[in-house]
Amino acid sequence: MATMDITKRAYGLAEAMLSEPLPRRWSHSLGVAERARSLRSILGEDADLMEAAAVLHDIGYSPRIAMTGFHPLDGARFLRDQEAVDERVVRLVAHHSCALLEAEERGLRDQLESEFELERPALVDALIFCDVTTTPDGEPTTSQARVAEIVARYGRDTLVGRFIQRAAPEMHAAVRRVEDRLNAARESSQPM
Repeated sequence: MATMDITKRAYGLAEAMLSEPLPRRWSHSLGVAERARSLRSILGEDADLMEAAAVLHDIGYSPRIAMTGFHPLDGARFLRDQEAVDERVVRLVAHHSCALLEAEERGLRDQLESEFELERPALVDALIFCDVTTTPDGEPTTSQARVAEIVARYGRDTLVGRFIQRAAPEMHAAVRRVEDRLNAARESSQPM
């Protein structure tokens, strides 16, 4: 499948699964995809792949496919088994935003790890950056504000609250790594 086709198909699929039943989740997904487009300068040939993963990352919340209640796993299984989406996109969806830590909280880590390999670290970081610097309504934010919003929405002692607090240091570090790459790319493109 051509790279432009992968993004067009991803948008159509995400819209069909999220826009009507979960309009706020759809807005978030569109914002995450917009953040992915802002990383084109550091993603190179993986830019379209990242945009596709970004718009699809929360597809597992769709009531039509939610089976385990763990959206990275449900989404990745749906994309792999029913839609035959590019396996790299599937792996990014499966492991987005420190999903292994949440899978561990849910008793699903072995399933996630055995079914889906991790994608290369630079792409994992990029998707974390896109997700945790986007509000639920699709607007840009900081990773610190996003983590605080999630803790406030779910509660500190809930499964999601515990997970996000555990994952926060790695999420913030991933955001810094991506910002460093963006800054280096800007500096190298400046005329001397």
